[in-house]
Amino acid sequence: MPDAGPAAFPDLTSTLGRLIEDVPDYPEPGVVFKDITPLLADHDAFTATVEALAQAGRDAAGNRVVDKVVGMEARGFILAAPVALALGAGFVPVRKAGKLPRATHAISYALEYGEATIELHTDAIAPGERVLLVDDVLATGGTAAATRELVEACGGTVTGFAVLIELGFLPGREAVASVPVTSLLTVS
Repeated sequence: MPDAGPAAFPDLTSTLGRLIEDVPDYPEPGVVFKDITPLLADHDAFTATVEALAQAGRDAAGNRVVDKVVGMEARGFILAAPVALALGAGFVPVRKAGKLPRATHAISYALEYGEATIELHTDAIAPGERVLLVDDVLATGGTAAATRELVEACGGTVTGFAVLIELGFLPGREAVASVPVTSLLTVS
């Protein structure tokens, strides 16, 4: 898959650095929250971000190589839905437990500061479909690994993981080691 980082979008890294704000001690002491709302409010930056993330779902010739784009609750929805539109693919939400109205696959896992259970409709991904995961932050990789398991429980194949921000000081990539990861901004 083509590189969606700084080479493909030369000014994007500096733009992201300028528009993503750190909020110390949120949601709890010691955590630095990455506030992406200023980025979302900037049409040009948001458009470039969506296009850069969508590159992870295309081959070197620019052809779509995924059938579905899966976004994780909640900020992943904001990014994954327009990525799916840019690719001409379907969008599938992965939700917190109890939020989906029909039969689901569920998995519980550890977060960087707690635990969670997420769900995916059992019919959201057809067997054999190729899936791009999209989220806002890759930290410990727990959400990405759990989402991959849910996609595989449906019979789908995760072909890539595109993320806005990667926390390089945490072992997120190790949790999804065999899946290509595209990150637009790495924080050390």
